[in-house]
Amino acid sequence: MRFYQALLLLYPKSFRAEYGEEMCAVYGRRGASRVSAVLEVLRNAPAAHADILRQDLRQARRSLARTPGFAIAAILVLALAIGANTAVFSVTDYALIRPLPFPHSDRLVHMWENLPGYSRMELSPVNYRDWKRMTNSYERMAAMVDMSANLIGQGNPERIDAESVTGDFFSVLGVTPVIGRSIAPADARNDAPLTAVLSYSLYENLFGGDPAVLGRKISLDGSPYVVIGVMPPDFRYPDRDAELWRPLQLPPDAFEDRNDNYLRVVARLRPGMSLEQARAEMDVVTGQLRRQYPRELRQHGASINLMRDEISSRTRLLLVALDGAALCVILIACTNLAGLLLARALARRRELAVRTALGAGRERIVRQLVTESLVLALLGGVAGVLVAAAALPLLTRLMPTLPVSGPPSMDLRVLGFAAVLTAFTGFAFGAIPAARVCRRADLSDLGDRSHAVTRQTAGLRSALILGEVTLSLVLVISAGLLLRALARIQSADPGFRTEGVLTLETPLPMPKYKTLAKRDAFYRQVLSDVQALPGVSAAGYISFMPMTMTGGIWPVDIDGKTLDRSAGHSASLRFITPGFFSALQIPLHTGRNLAESDNTNTQAVAVVSESFARRYWPGQNALGHHFRFGLRDRTIVGVVGDIRVRGLEGPSEPQVYLPYVQQRDDELIFYAPQDLAIRASGNAAALLPAIRRIVHRAEPEEPISHVRMLADIVQTQTAARTVQVRILGAFAVLALLLAGVGIHGLLSFTVSNRAGELAVRIALGAQRRDILRLVLVQSLALSCAAIVLGVVLAWGAAHAMQALLAGVSPADSATFLIAVSLCFAMALAGSLIPALRALRVDPLTALRA
Repeated sequence: MRFYQALLLLYPKSFRAEYGEEMCAVYGRRGASRVSAVLEVLRNAPAAHADILRQDLRQARRSLARTPGFAIAAILVLALAIGANTAVFSVTDYALIRPLPFPHSDRLVHMWENLPGYSRMELSPVNYRDWKRMTNSYERMAAMVDMSANLIGQGNPERIDAESVTGDFFSVLGVTPVIGRSIAPADARNDAPLTAVLSYSLYENLFGGDPAVLGRKISLDGSPYVVIGVMPPDFRYPDRDAELWRPLQLPPDAFEDRNDNYLRVVARLRPGMSLEQARAEMDVVTGQLRRQYPRELRQHGASINLMRDEISSRTRLLLVALDGAALCVILIACTNLAGLLLARALARRRELAVRTALGAGRERIVRQLVTESLVLALLGGVAGVLVAAAALPLLTRLMPTLPVSGPPSMDLRVLGFAAVLTAFTGFAFGAIPAARVCRRADLSDLGDRSHAVTRQTAGLRSALILGEVTLSLVLVISAGLLLRALARIQSADPGFRTEGVLTLETPLPMPKYKTLAKRDAFYRQVLSDVQALPGVSAAGYISFMPMTMTGGIWPVDIDGKTLDRSAGHSASLRFITPGFFSALQIPLHTGRNLAESDNTNTQAVAVVSESFARRYWPGQNALGHHFRFGLRDRTIVGVVGDIRVRGLEGPSEPQVYLPYVQQRDDELIFYAPQDLAIRASGNAAALLPAIRRIVHRAEPEEPISHVRMLADIVQTQTAARTVQVRILGAFAVLALLLAGVGIHGLLSFTVSNRAGELAVRIALGAQRRDILRLVLVQSLALSCAAIVLGVVLAWGAAHAMQALLAGVSPADSATFLIAVSLCFAMALAGSLIPALRALRVDPLTALRA
């Protein structure tokens, strides 16, 4: 019998109260057929719950239809909160949680050299060879080089993003082509035929999805490549822009210089090998190499990171900050929902008392109220998913570069998160008000217990409003600090003038232009014709435009003395044509500009940045000093102003500018000038058709790519920050509005429940200012307490995200003062209408009611 009684707990409590005793009596008389009785319980219990659920849903529909304003307000609040959290979660899941699309991706690592000032430096070929030979922690190790290529012969010349990879590259990642084969070690031999593997998108664009693509030829930089494979549509590595992979054929002289760093390395850990063990082994290996090559590798080490962890700490912190903001919004929305449901339940206390008098138990009433909150949450969740889908394109602009095809999407993981969040919101914040109200739902509520009800719920509602205002202030202060940081970054001087400067890339195909004479002829013809265009005041080439390519770091030796290879003894190398400084209006501080006469028959010269001169010859005139840089000894002939090459937020290395006419054949070909800057009055972009014709005349097979205004390049440096500030600002405004609505709701409810008390006070002679003070004091006291708590929490949050503040103090007094003023004004605005309503209470009408 006890077993059967326990089994009856599967039924709803109301069902047990009505039929439980009768069922137990029948069970006691059934004897041998008790097994069927047990099976009957197991079969019918779900149906009993479903029947009650249908009743509750019908009652919820009727109840919500009677108060459409309440229903719409609750659904909108939930839609905004759930939508914000779902959108932010989709981006966070995409960037930080979801496994990468490779087999056993948790064993994939990136490997870097490190030295003082550079924690992630590419490997030199000889160091890569030794690391691969001397380590046992990895199943395979592969190297790659970003090598964009000119695609010729397939319509108009086109610049595509390509990767030169070693033979183990695809096997390290564990991926195979959908057509053909991948690159093998034999393909990377210097005497092997030139082969290529296409991305699926390039395969469709070039060959229209023809399955007979294998063996077809394409021309890359003037050399014929045979197509040997096509990768799956979702394969994107090392980033989403990769369109082609070709073998990395390293010549013998590539293994001579241990400081010629340009290889990016990916490896797969052996099964059972931890990241810590791999790092420990690399410490041993780099220690051995340092002892073996003390001059070249005296300060070199190794950095081994999981591929998933390669996201920058700033991007990770940015996403965490957005998660925190979204969490604040959902908490504020939930407190508002709880307040709305509590007020609604209290307004229905007489209805609940009648139902209690008619025999409804507390469990049944709580269940009905929770069902209503779940219905609201479900509708709000559906609307929230739509809000998230609309907000996702904006959030995608915050995404780091990942080896995943396509942007974040609303997949099953995201929808599952939205479903869980919806269910939790509806149940948790619906059950608390329901249980609190139903605790005292009895016959006494058929009378008037306004004061008692108000006293019972004042503490809970005050706690909810306290939380809302506190979280709102944290969001407002955080958004304000980030806004100040954005303003500071945008006002930073990049060291050059961006107005009216058009930039584009014309990378010359190699080996067709491996000789200086051919490159010189191309630059002279293009620059001469471009400078003859109407409105053009200056034009010049550079290896890489500022803020587009931050590499090219070379060690510096002074006066024949080899210095430690570190950030303190290195500089950024760029070859330029003489008109480049004028095109960007980089000021010449002393000496002269580079000239066409600085050729291979004259002394090797350089123009350096002011920071370079100040670092090596402080307090001296750097002109005429000698240093070794970029494989040759050079003499300083000019000093120009510093520019920000790595962006507006951090410092850049000192710059060394070399004359393009002193770049010998096959010397540092990677640095051959390819970025053209054109300064023009009026609409510089309107010159693009004429520039295309000029380049085509100089080289018919030369594509033009990455056409941008220089101002747009600089603006992209703060694009992610701008989006972040907009999102956090939207969250802060939403939080303020929700908190204001919450305060308004609290005081409105309080005034309505204390109407009789206020009427008595007015009848006994209370002045208007006394009534106003009585109503406002609760709100303002609660707001002041919340502001104090919010300031403390905001100060902690600001210190946690200090890396995003770009030099703005986490305790910036102006930001805190403005935010506190806004929150106080919001609290006052939310209190004003209920306070004025209290002044309009008619004593006779209120007392009669």
